[in-house]
Amino acid sequence: MLAATYTRTGPAAEVLSVGEVTTPVAGLGEVLVRVVASGINPADVKRRGGWRGMDMEHELAIPHTDGAGDIVAVGEGVDPGRIGERVWMWNAQGGYGEAGRAFGTAAEFIAIASRQAVRLADALSYAAGATLGVPAMTAYRAVFADGPVEGQTVFVSGAGGAVGHYAVQMAVAGGARVIGTVGSPEAAAHAMAAGATATIDRRREDVLARIMDFTEGQGVDRVVEVDFGANLELDAAVLKRNGTVAAYSSTSNPTPILPYYAFASKGANLRFIQGFAIPEADRLAGERMIFELAEAGKLQAAIGATFPLSEIAKAHERVERGGLGNVVVLTGGPS
Repeated sequence: MLAATYTRTGPAAEVLSVGEVTTPVAGLGEVLVRVVASGINPADVKRRGGWRGMDMEHELAIPHTDGAGDIVAVGEGVDPGRIGERVWMWNAQGGYGEAGRAFGTAAEFIAIASRQAVRLADALSYAAGATLGVPAMTAYRAVFADGPVEGQTVFVSGAGGAVGHYAVQMAVAGGARVIGTVGSPEAAAHAMAAGATATIDRRREDVLARIMDFTEGQGVDRVVEVDFGANLELDAAVLKRNGTVAAYSSTSNPTPILPYYAFASKGANLRFIQGFAIPEADRLAGERMIFELAEAGKLQAAIGATFPLSEIAKAHERVERGGLGNVVVLTGGPS
């Protein structure tokens, strides 16, 4: 089969290549998936690039943790009735700080544990399915980890981003009103189309003043935070008493200094979200919500760019440059 591989970390154009590798076989408890679409997340780019000294975990790696396709064979212990099922996949390579799997979804086929191949709603394309494993599940965990949000105000930092876009939709579906920060008029329109009640241009407006004005001085019940280190003082200021900050990244400052009493005086709850480590019961609940929202027409994926497998280096570079929508590599068949 064709697959993208790398044997050392470094710039995408220097280390990624596409060629023939051995087609996997479904083992005990596994399914063999013909991959149609492979989603790229910042974590995949960081792993390939050697972010913060991250080293190779295997001699050869096929990148990407998310993907979607069709089950074409099953291993021992798996219901043969799953053959032909459209699925999306999660955590194909493992999380940070663990060796995980060598072979991800940037290939024509993948053998993966049956439970990591989840039924894909008919309403979603394969390309959309390739954006669910990290972005949608991280958004679900960030929005609902501390219970229902009905009647609450949720502040989504980075509402135009991959996780933020899903978080807006899920919070709205849960009965919350959503305020989101954005970095451009295009991102504002994107977030509003997802259901946000209001957006704030973080580059041109006073975010704190706008949030407090919008909430009549009350602040927000929950914060879904894309960059904890950059925004922790703002989050502490806008949070209601006993509110929650659910942070899923702190890329700009991986070692932030915490203003303890700014949070402690409000009895704040700080939750760190790791999409690779969602508890089993919550993961299953998230999978159900994703399916139900998609079938009801209430969950839309934002695909910013697609690339053929042969241009995977360009796809990684697109993720590094940033931009609206998820980046997906098409590995074969209709997307």
